[in-house]
Amino acid sequence: MSSVYIVIEEAKDWKPYYPSANVITVRDYLFGDRGTAPAGTRIINLCRSYQYLSLGYYCSLLAEARGHRVIPSVRTINDLSHKAIYSLETDDLDALLNKSLGREQAKMADVFTQDIFFGKTVHEQLGDLARQLFETFRCPLLQVDFKHVGKWRIRSIRLKGLARLTEPQEDVFAAALDAFSRDVWRRKPRRQMRYRLAILHNPEDKLPPSNPRALKNFIRVGRSLGIDVTLIERRDYGQLAEYDALFIRETTAINNHTYRFAKKAESEGMVVLDDPASIMRCTNKVYLAELLQQNKVPTPRTQILRKQDLKRLDDLVETLGLPMVLKIPDGSFSRGIVKVSDREELARTAGELLKKSDLILAQEYLYTEFDWRIGVLNKKPIFACQYFMSKGHWQIYQHGPDGEVGSGSFKTYPTVEVPPQVLKVAVKAASLIGDGLYGVDLKQTKDGCYVIEVNDNPNIDAGGEDKYLKDELYRVILEEFIRRLELKCNTRQPA
Repeated sequence: MSSVYIVIEEAKDWKPYYPSANVITVRDYLFGDRGTAPAGTRIINLCRSYQYLSLGYYCSLLAEARGHRVIPSVRTINDLSHKAIYSLETDDLDALLNKSLGREQAKMADVFTQDIFFGKTVHEQLGDLARQLFETFRCPLLQVDFKHVGKWRIRSIRLKGLARLTEPQEDVFAAALDAFSRDVWRRKPRRQMRYRLAILHNPEDKLPPSNPRALKNFIRVGRSLGIDVTLIERRDYGQLAEYDALFIRETTAINNHTYRFAKKAESEGMVVLDDPASIMRCTNKVYLAELLQQNKVPTPRTQILRKQDLKRLDDLVETLGLPMVLKIPDGSFSRGIVKVSDREELARTAGELLKKSDLILAQEYLYTEFDWRIGVLNKKPIFACQYFMSKGHWQIYQHGPDGEVGSGSFKTYPTVEVPPQVLKVAVKAASLIGDGLYGVDLKQTKDGCYVIEVNDNPNIDAGGEDKYLKDELYRVILEEFIRRLELKCNTRQPA
């Protein structure tokens, strides 16, 4: 028997299509034998309405309670009932819409509606957008309104019931359903695993937190631990809830999709690294500087600068000395960090950076041949590296004018060989952020250890951070996912 059921509200709703044993009524699913199908059964909910407390709503709600994999999910139904919620996801889609229709504006009305069936549409130019809409809002039938005011925008997205299709639309829908269900039925069953972990990555990233070999190691080691590890990308946002946990292996930022992935994973009750709070705390250097200072974690002398402070740069030079380092709040991989050598360069560079951010950081310059990077997971050190400065440069990464990036060499150490004070300061700094996975960068001088920053998604590269521990590093991280997942499962079980 197939593991897919197509649920309709009334038998007559299926009259235009070929009969199938996989097509059942919602009442049969809710109250009959079909509702006892094993966990993992796929449900395609084609009810007439998905309004709150309707039969269509209860179909998706009880499917999730039964461990069935249903589209649309209750979350999708609820999100699409409030424009204020789903409009948060349409900015990237609007950009794709304008790319698709930009050249055809003169031929089109300023307002039009398009139906989308399983990511398919009759409008050829909107093919990519239709697929993206389906991946973002996993719903069999969508009705989307578009409006042009200066540029194209998605004005509204609505769920559509099967019974509302016109005769020409029935043919398009049947073809789309056939293509989608055929793909579902023909998928090879996966080996039974305890958990499913999604790793979010970007194959085009020039400086990814994990190189391709490391990602393969996570997949291989995960399989040995009973974890089905799958690589996902930005376009897979709509399928995120199919997994038990999310591991972000892509450079994070508050204002891009990585933060939205983390927020959605957290709202779905998934285990997620990096969690949204850690992303927020680590990606803003102003917040981090204040947090470390308030908790008496040693750092280079640091001051927060505003535009008004440009009038008091002599006081700043007296306090921090020259050369001095200026930082924008959300820089990464040595980007947005500038060393200034004299008073004139300080005034010019600070003025330029304050055009981009209302606040920037000024920090005393501490030169060392290398920075320590201590990997901390759940408040315990798990790896240690020395990152050396790029040759002829004062930073680890050197960004060239042509976009090329150079970096210095590194050494990897067992944590037992790291000076205890380095580990102590690193763990204290990371613990202020949370209990996730962090990379703490420190400078060690004759006067002590100083935290430079705490990274929320530290590099885990094959041939780099894993050079000493090898597979054990991947195992330690994946076993932490297992620990958290089992803790969630035990918490849900009744006493």
